[in-house]
Amino acid sequence: MSGIQGKVVAITGASSGIGEATAVHLAERGARLVLGARGADRLDAVVDAITARGGTAAGVIVDVTRRQDLQRLTDTAVDRFGRLDVLVSNAGTMAVSPFDDLRQDDWDAMVATHITGLLNGIGAALPVFRRQRSGQFVNIGSTAAYVVKPPQGVYAATKTAVKVLTEGLRQESGPDLRVTLVSPGFTHTGGVGKGASPEVAAAMVRQRDEIAMPPSAVASAIAYAIEQPEGVDVSEIVVRPTVQA
Repeated sequence: MSGIQGKVVAITGASSGIGEATAVHLAERGARLVLGARGADRLDAVVDAITARGGTAAGVIVDVTRRQDLQRLTDTAVDRFGRLDVLVSNAGTMAVSPFDDLRQDDWDAMVATHITGLLNGIGAALPVFRRQRSGQFVNIGSTAAYVVKPPQGVYAATKTAVKVLTEGLRQESGPDLRVTLVSPGFTHTGGVGKGASPEVAAAMVRQRDEIAMPPSAVASAIAYAIEQPEGVDVSEIVVRPTVQA
């Protein structure tokens, strides 16, 4: 199946930021959506906004660190729509801090969300894609995997793991599946600075407000990868503000 119209797309971290923008963008182009996020109220609001405009969307409470939650997300897609065409693994946390702060709970959260969460999504969707003999993984990385800057060492390490896992999966995927890495630069989302120390958070929010690109730019990149003709795999997209070095 080429294009976006009619495709069944599951998105994690879909209640805000890049995930929400991607959901809205794909719904406007005729995708049928299964949206996963931890917060029920915000998730319901996104689903309601899409359906109010004539789109098709269902919401599932998902914590990507839990295997069963990702299984429920993919099961919902298959039960409701009969298939799953794309899994967008977007859930993330950016609780960055200097190593000297020893915020090990934050380190664990980034590892659990970006690495374990990604693997949980692969574990849930890959059997579905193999049965269908079609499917696409779209994994959200970061330019932090290409240029490491303090105090983002742990965040950058987890996003580097996303990059490596995506390439490994692509090489094993065979001729029927597509695997795409989308690596955004600084994006204007509410998650910037969230969970970071007050000093780091304030600096990040200031920079976000000065130079960050809108989440819709990332949504457009994701849509580009999804809409390619059958047999064409966009393996990697890096999208960043022009002012970001």
